[in-house]
Amino acid sequence: MDINKLIASRRTVYPSQFKKGEIDKATLDQLLENANMAPTHKMTQPWFFKIYKNKAKARLGQAMAQAIEAQNSDDTRADFKQKKTLEKCRLSNCILGIFMKRSTAVSIPEWEEVAAVAMAVQNIWLSCVDQKIGCYWSSPQYTAQMHSFFDLNADERCLGFMYMGKFDHTTLAVKERMDMALKVEWLV
Repeated sequence: MDINKLIASRRTVYPSQFKKGEIDKATLDQLLENANMAPTHKMTQPWFFKIYKNKAKARLGQAMAQAIEAQNSDDTRADFKQKKTLEKCRLSNCILGIFMKRSTAVSIPEWEEVAAVAMAVQNIWLSCVDQKIGCYWSSPQYTAQMHSFFDLNADERCLGFMYMGKFDHTTLAVKERMDMALKVEWLV
């Protein structure tokens, strides 16, 4: 697919829109290789990922539901949030945990490393469009409470989850964007 068309076709696709079908290991490996090509200041490559499938995906869903309950113990919508989260996990073929490891070897501002992880995620997202995979990046507030579940070190943190499932992006209309000319100032 032409790169411009690929970029224009990238959309958030929610688990309720996913089609049946397996995302195989070779495809996931290629998506992650593409993520690894993201720009990174001083080659810190702060991104790392955990792939949750099958029983691991169910365990992740339960851990997320427990974190929601702990964070929202006095919220009447906690039960709804838990059920919605478990349903997203169930409908997804796999869930990609998105993580960042802060570099201690070089002095890089944290925002640059967060941006590098986001660019790695964008590479995955564009690759998903090409592979007929729908995805949705969610960054819930409760990820900090799940630090031990993820087995993270002090210099690591979760930046969210990418829910993934089969999907044909050609079924989506291109969304209207603001005219780019309104966002650019040419200085010559």
